Amino acid sequence: MRARMIQLSHAYRARGGAPVVERVDPAIFTHHYFAACLACPFCHDWCCSFGVDVDAANAERILAQADALEPLVGVPRGQWFDRAADVDDPDMPSGRLTRTRVVDGACVFHRRGGRGCLLHAHALATGQDYHDLKPIASALFPLSFDGGTLLLANEMAAGTLVCMGPGRAAYDGVRGELAYYFGDELVAELDRLAARAAPVDTASTSRRA
Repeated sequence: MRARMIQLSHAYRARGGAPVVERVDPAIFTHHYFAACLACPFCHDWCCSFGVDVDAANAERILAQADALEPLVGVPRGQWFDRAADVDDPDMPSGRLTRTRVVDGACVFHRRGGRGCLLHAHALATGQDYHDLKPIASALFPLSFDGGTLLLANEMAAGTLVCMGPGRAAYDGVRGELAYYFGDELVAELDRLAARAAPVDTASTSRRA
């Protein structure tokens, strides 16, 4: 049976105005994974096999740098986003989201011939804050958010995330990202909740690619 969500002391609004977090799934403190993503020797960037939800305003920031990004991506800019997937979404700062396309078995912004997210790598290489380009859904993975609740991403909740098993708690792995988006006050409250959470063994559900 799924644990009851924990109501936070108050709502925490992310920079940009959304998402808003009012509740937390205690599973974020008890499910573990190999959090050092780029040092992982077995996942082969499995989580980059899919497209990712992107705030519409974030997509426009990416397209504003298309001249620099297009040679790195190797796919024309008009094919980066699946506009048929565009929907209104109050969890996004702009109130609307789109989704990146999958090309040759991976997100169009996966670093071909390397590891990880091309948007993240490009931002670092050009002295930018990677949060300006990298989608919040990617930065917070394997956590997600939905209708005011901070919770496990679907892959971890379903036990299909390749790197589940011994390692850091899902919350601990993205603690710094939560502080960036929501502030230190939220992290302080989550730290108190994490200290009371009992760990569970997820090794039996782990998979190796």
